[in-house]
Amino acid sequence: MPAIPYRTVFDDTSGPVAAVLRVRRDGRLLNLDRMLLHSPAIAEGWSALMGPIRNAGRISARHRELAICAVTFMNQADYESHRHAALLIAAGGSQAQVAALGDVGSACMDTTLFDDAERAVLALALDSTRDVAIRPATMAAVRTAFPTPDAVLELMMVIAAYNMVSRVLVGLDVEIEGSEE
Repeated sequence: MPAIPYRTVFDDTSGPVAAVLRVRRDGRLLNLDRMLLHSPAIAEGWSALMGPIRNAGRISARHRELAICAVTFMNQADYESHRHAALLIAAGGSQAQVAALGDVGSACMDTTLFDDAERAVLALALDSTRDVAIRPATMAAVRTAFPTPDAVLELMMVIAAYNMVSRVLVGLDVEIEGSEE
């Protein structure tokens, strides 16, 4: 059960934001949207931030989804892990890779399932999520795999953003759609 109820009634302030979200979501609102719409300004800002992070970057969908899954698995944010594991597989990841994310620390060292760039993504997600500070060896591996500053920034922003997302989802007990009692 969520910590606060999902918003179901929309007024003049929340209605326009809800309408924009519905367009992006094929006519429906996710439980996360209905939670965020308690503050239309927050919902609008969230959408403005997350849209480019998810859709406008230069890093590959596979690397982006791997980073997201690493963060959400570590944070036990089942709501996003459920959604993004499927996106990782659709982007070329494997079910074995998804299963390995149950222990991101071990996955960072797994040369059979993950290539150098993927292990760099996992190490960056691990350092940032667990310690905030990035170890020099991790940043060196990331810079080797992603040599342009924009790619490093985008990867860092994906990881930071999904740490934020995880904290909202877990903190408010947002449920996976269809699992509500």
